Amino acid sequence: MFEQPLKFLVVFFVVVEPVSLIPLFSGLTAGATPAYKRRMALKAVIIAALILVLFAFGGAAFLELMGISLQAFRIFGGMLLFLLSLEMVFARESGTRTSSGEAAESKRRADVSVFPLAFPFIAGPGALATILLWFGPLHAGRDAVLFAGYLVAVCAVLLISLVLMLLAEPLMRIIGVTGANVASRLLGVILGALAVQFVLDGLRQAFAS
Repeated sequence: MFEQPLKFLVVFFVVVEPVSLIPLFSGLTAGATPAYKRRMALKAVIIAALILVLFAFGGAAFLELMGISLQAFRIFGGMLLFLLSLEMVFARESGTRTSSGEAAESKRRADVSVFPLAFPFIAGPGALATILLWFGPLHAGRDAVLFAGYLVAVCAVLLISLVLMLLAEPLMRIIGVTGANVASRLLGVILGALAVQFVLDGLRQAFAS
């Protein structure tokens, strides 16, 4: 009962990659007041939580409405996470999260909580795909305990993200951009292996059915 939520916690942590929020948040809020930084961090986490919970409860129904099998989404989700892992390993700016045009727009905005923090950096395509992959086979009523365990894991990762954003300035002085990239590379290797496993599981289930 604890093994699956713990495994999901690791996967979701690697996908959201809260460590990468440290240089991002520090750059977006450079020169701002501490009150502004706290407001942006808290607002970003709340909005991301709403998006993720919405997908957790309604994602599987949406796939069924669109006629998309969970196996097909598992294969696509695995490939998407694999692309994200490659970007993490090579420490490149993630094209699966935001484009260069979007990044430039974010620097001109006074409120950075919704875009780009909440979406696409916290509740981005990789995170949403992970939510659908893990919550999709569950029923909120029949699998209430496991469902709740996954939700607790989501909240834990979001809480970690909030803490790291609030401590972004002192943490940047300690680890720097290089330290954040090293952590990103290590997490990317783990995510790549998990992504391949998602694809293999999707193919196995598709052929079995």
